[in-house]
Amino acid sequence: MSEYSDLIHTIALTLGVAWASGINLYAVVAVLGLGGAAGYIELPPTLAVVQDPLVIIAAAIMYCVEFMADKTPGVDSAWDTLHTFIRIPAGAMLAAGAVGPVDPAIGVAAGLLGGSITAATHATKAGSRVLINTSPEPFSNFGASLAEDLAVFAGLWAALVHPVLFLLALGVFLILVCLLLPKILRAAASVFRRLGRWLGLSRPEPAPAPQPLPPA
Repeated sequence: MSEYSDLIHTIALTLGVAWASGINLYAVVAVLGLGGAAGYIELPPTLAVVQDPLVIIAAAIMYCVEFMADKTPGVDSAWDTLHTFIRIPAGAMLAAGAVGPVDPAIGVAAGLLGGSITAATHATKAGSRVLINTSPEPFSNFGASLAEDLAVFAGLWAALVHPVLFLLALGVFLILVCLLLPKILRAAASVFRRLGRWLGLSRPEPAPAPQPLPPA
């Protein structure tokens, strides 16, 4: 029973850090580091590096920077674009480290699965932010960012304390992503095309040729 419980906790931690990293990587590292250093979280040896004070301080500083950037219309999308190259590989590394000292094949598999979940979460967040930025008022950005921060903290707490509940919620989330992400990305691409035409970076689509009148 204990081995089964440990396995569930390991799976929940692995998928939890991957999921949350796609939303706010620095919050994940700061929470794990502080919790591990304070003794509230028992991290596997392969993830113990996040408990180092230098890592915690760097994550806390970057979290403060992201806290401001993520709540500013336009800046949030630029920030998300830049972090496409940071969140996904970091999420894969955290997921691989969360499984602990196991067979290298298991670590690689965890990294691949974790990186995929991080990419899906990141794409959902970034695409949604592009759509939110079409609204002229800043409150929707601020509210969305606060909701994302709360989701990260609540998700990590659930993964650590109620792993089965977290895994069920993650399953529902991934189903919704499969259904909604293509629509979100298409809508976001449409926004970028309109923005490109407005800035003169792309040519407007040619008007359809007039159809000949039918013979009398």
